[in-house]
Amino acid sequence: MTAKAFLLSHYSCSPPKKCNSNIRGRNFSFTSLYYTTGIECRGAFRLFQFGSRGLVRRNNDSWKVGADVKSKPFKITESSESLKFEDPISEALLRKKEDGDSLDGPAWWEEFPKRWVIVLLCFSAFLLCNMDRVNMSIAILPMASEYHWGPTTVGLIQSSFFWGYLLTQIAGGIWADTVGGKAVLGFGVVWWSVATVLTPIAAKLGLPFLFVVRAFMGIGEGVAMPAMNNILSKWVPVSERSRSLALVYSGMYLGSVTGLAFSPLLIHNFGWPSVFFSFGSLGTVWFAVWLNKAYSSPLDDPELRPEEKKLILSSSVSKEPVKSIPWKLILSKPPVWALIVSHFCHNWGTFILLTWMPTYYHQVLKFNLTESGLFAVLPWLTMAISANVGGWIADSLVRKGVSVTVVRKIMQTIGFLGPAFFLTQLSHVDSPAMAVLCMSCSQGSDAFSQSGLYSNHQDIAPRYSGVLLGLSNTAGVLAGVFGTAATGYILQHGSWDDVFKVSVGLYLVGTVVWNAFSTGEKIID
Repeated sequence: MTAKAFLLSHYSCSPPKKCNSNIRGRNFSFTSLYYTTGIECRGAFRLFQFGSRGLVRRNNDSWKVGADVKSKPFKITESSESLKFEDPISEALLRKKEDGDSLDGPAWWEEFPKRWVIVLLCFSAFLLCNMDRVNMSIAILPMASEYHWGPTTVGLIQSSFFWGYLLTQIAGGIWADTVGGKAVLGFGVVWWSVATVLTPIAAKLGLPFLFVVRAFMGIGEGVAMPAMNNILSKWVPVSERSRSLALVYSGMYLGSVTGLAFSPLLIHNFGWPSVFFSFGSLGTVWFAVWLNKAYSSPLDDPELRPEEKKLILSSSVSKEPVKSIPWKLILSKPPVWALIVSHFCHNWGTFILLTWMPTYYHQVLKFNLTESGLFAVLPWLTMAISANVGGWIADSLVRKGVSVTVVRKIMQTIGFLGPAFFLTQLSHVDSPAMAVLCMSCSQGSDAFSQSGLYSNHQDIAPRYSGVLLGLSNTAGVLAGVFGTAATGYILQHGSWDDVFKVSVGLYLVGTVVWNAFSTGEKIID
């Protein structure tokens, strides 16, 4: 009879004391035409499928079996029960297929790389982050009408989010780098989700309560970016860093799109409180999955396949939590200041466009409010797409041997000069369609920054990437706060052209600073 031989290039069963033993032969196991062989260990059974790789299973968290296998033809003349093997193996038992045993190999989701499970969980966290953040920009309209709030009060409510958001940028980075990103990001999502659900209750109690709840929401969202940066610095190899970060940050853009799209529908059908109750409750679902699947480091994950762990740990990644932060060393490095200055320059223009864009559409392009809201979604969609395109381009360049420093400078230069170019064109367009196109292209090229400065924290100091992100994002948030306020002052005394000129000037400053002082090499160990 004819059998197939499976070459075991890797085989393990741990701990050995838990495993049965009565098979011979280290190099081959066999499957005849009439019987299916499998590996059994303390009552758990796994069939080897043709060409399957990396089988890992647990039984009460006490053992696991793994193998990388290839098949080749092998002829035998006797029954499968008569097979003899040369070298003893003490970890497994060869047996025939029983009724009810599946011939299928491991499900596709079991073979899916665990590092990308972590990336997708971070993506979904950032999706929820911006869904919960932008819903107030829609709900504030019926809320202001119901509670008789004026423009000044509305402005204070909107800004109260940033009171907490600023507080936890650096603190969140320190916490993530010393404790681990899993706990910090999990805390952040639960904290801001609870604050989101409490928003309607706080609004009914009075403005002081609403200010506190919105600030609390900012506290939760403030730790998200540093914690995510810390986790991915441990889980993602350098060759996949750009596209993984681009995917995560695109979650923020898609979260804005989702929030802007569904908030009006919920308000129209169920009232404005429904937005906060429904969006906030999604955080509990995410947290349940996060607790079950996520680990701060690949070293902590007992289910991680050995070959994937080897791939991750062979790269230049952060491994253990730090015990203290070398502030003097960090602040003495020019590339760190290049990050801080560039983040400020980047966010000045970005926050202005994303905050004032509906107003620009309404005042300059003469769109009605519905059209302004609709067209405000387009740049977010463009950013989500171009961020991922930029990430794939950057990682492809790194795999082809282009230095990380050159890749980061190229991507961030596009992220600065692209918006600068398209904003200057707004003064020369004569149709609303072209203006919307320029806005979308401006933000689309801006998203290449995800493969530039936003990836650089993990390049230069992977062990302290959370702290670095907290430092630079603090500057970025301040740029958003001051830039948004300055825009109102400029418009009161000047024009939209003046607003865009300031942004273009800062984009050019950022380009010079970034190319002069940034690096893609690790400078802090």
